[in-house]
Amino acid sequence: MNINILSDLQVETLRKLIDQAQHIVICCHKSPDGDAIGSSLGWADYLRSMGKNPFIAVPDAFPDFLRWMPFVDRIVRYDKHKERVEEAFRNADLIFCLDFNTSARLMEMQRVFDEATAPKVLIDHHLSPDVETALSVSRPDMSSTCEIIFRIIWQLGGFELMTRYGAVSIYCGMMTDTGGFTYNSSSSEIFYIISQLLTKKFDKDKIYRNVYNNFSEWSIRLRGYVMSQKLNVMPYCHSAYFAITKQEMKRFHFIKGDAEGLVNEPLRIKGIRLSISLREDTEKENTVWVSLRSVDHFYCNELAEKFFNGGGHPNAAGGHLYCSMEEAERITLDAIKSFASSFG
Repeated sequence: MNINILSDLQVETLRKLIDQAQHIVICCHKSPDGDAIGSSLGWADYLRSMGKNPFIAVPDAFPDFLRWMPFVDRIVRYDKHKERVEEAFRNADLIFCLDFNTSARLMEMQRVFDEATAPKVLIDHHLSPDVETALSVSRPDMSSTCEIIFRIIWQLGGFELMTRYGAVSIYCGMMTDTGGFTYNSSSSEIFYIISQLLTKKFDKDKIYRNVYNNFSEWSIRLRGYVMSQKLNVMPYCHSAYFAITKQEMKRFHFIKGDAEGLVNEPLRIKGIRLSISLREDTEKENTVWVSLRSVDHFYCNELAEKFFNGGGHPNAAGGHLYCSMEEAERITLDAIKSFASSFG
């Protein structure tokens, strides 16, 4: 099976950029998820096999359920170590931009990134990239950035040198960005890639448990509370939404990742095609984070762009609002009415 995705010119350009670089920075988006962390760690594993020592920078915290991942302690958070990250970007002679299509997704780290003079290579699967790069590998048709990373490593002839740790990181990113291979994962090539990763002798079932069966007691209580007390279901609009306030998060001892995947739960209700999650920022006033999920050909990325200052994939998108939760709920109802009109 041919899983190559780069042209000959792109292969030549990428090899040359890596060979000439001495100070490589890998970065990903704010609130990094499994795909962002997995692709960063997986690509770093490849670069180390090439004799490089990449610096991995992320804007802020990632979910607690990803802390088991190999070499995750090498990741440097900008919100905790600004000077180290800024120095790394200043000294960089090559920057890899993984799992984001625009520097605005770096939020507080955007300025440092935009001011960096090193050539940039974008590897991503989101629509409409606008980062100025020496090389851009943008494939919205792929399940995840980790899938793209694997294909590139394979095409560069790096698979034989891939360690078990690198394989684990790439598999985890592919798994999390497809909900355990339950959506956006019907391509036979995805399962060919998985079959090759498994030759590195890791326990894929343990990875699943580490991610999906690794919540705290309080996280489970929060989830039960939200589904029983906060879920608003509108059958005639084929939609559902819920809102979580900072007071509620404090009550349930919320930590990063405790609400991960919760937005998918309402889609298990018969007839529901759209689910929206609203969550207040725990530190900033009048800031609400929005997650949207949809199924089939009912696309939620258009709603994210129109109503929530965001974007994303057709069936998985996000955004944010700078307003009170009450106003956020009003905007959400307008979005749901707009979505319902697609049913005629």
